Amino acid sequence: MKAEAQKGARQPPLVFVTGPAGAGRGTALNALEDLGFEAIDNMPLSMVPQLLAGRALTRPLVLGIDPRNRDFAVDAFADLLDSLRAEGVHPVELVYLDCAVPTLLRRFSETRRRHPMSGDDSPAEGIEREVGLLAPIRRQADVLIDTSDLSPHDLRATIGRWFGITGSAAMVVTLQSFAFKRGLPPDADMVFDCRFLRNPHWEPALRPLDGHEPRVAAHVSADPRFAEFFDRVQGLVELMLPACAEEGKAALNIAVGCTGGKHRSVMVVEKLSQALAARGWRVSKRHRELKRMARVSPV
Repeated sequence: MKAEAQKGARQPPLVFVTGPAGAGRGTALNALEDLGFEAIDNMPLSMVPQLLAGRALTRPLVLGIDPRNRDFAVDAFADLLDSLRAEGVHPVELVYLDCAVPTLLRRFSETRRRHPMSGDDSPAEGIEREVGLLAPIRRQADVLIDTSDLSPHDLRATIGRWFGITGSAAMVVTLQSFAFKRGLPPDADMVFDCRFLRNPHWEPALRPLDGHEPRVAAHVSADPRFAEFFDRVQGLVELMLPACAEEGKAALNIAVGCTGGKHRSVMVVEKLSQALAARGWRVSKRHRELKRMARVSPV
């Protein structure tokens, strides 16, 4: 009855956050709470309809769903999402926090916590069991965030890009450099390959530097193919951005890769971010491999 009465005027968004233990659900919920969401963690599925049948929401609501809860079942969760979307009272989104099994294992090892689904088995078996259980839910996700390479700060920033700003004029363009040898960024909407450009790695004086260095930028820019490549990339991106914003997209993630993720991709990301910012777009930058190198470098 409540759904029929409110269909004409949509209520604040309802966001579900789930994923394997150790992937960052608590961090994501805290980030959304800081953005103005009402946050409830470890919500039993059977209580969600009762919660929504009560007083109307006055602000967005995020519910953390823990697969270890005795009330949890994959089919019941899927049915709940289908039912809420069919009612059309609240815009419903499912955020799935994914994470590589070795990373989850390392996180549990570092915290010395026992995996909640391991029982008498090893932590690795518990993690594999939980990831397998959640596979059907992962496939239904509206927002899939791989936290394998994200710090809590990075995850909060990613959540902010997705949910912190509404309205097409506020779309955030995230530019990320990366190394192809370490795999594609899982959250990339567009990927550009600049491995064909002149590589500073083969210049002994430039090898220790990165793409922020003017000498590296000058070396890459001197490649006869660079100017046309950059103009075409910039033109394509600027063609797509207004359409993405009009569609209501909150964030567009663009990845630029080279072999090592240190020179050419960093230089292109820096140059492209300056060009887009000069045209009024909100730009966020991330250099994946430089960040990793900083973590492993000796003090």
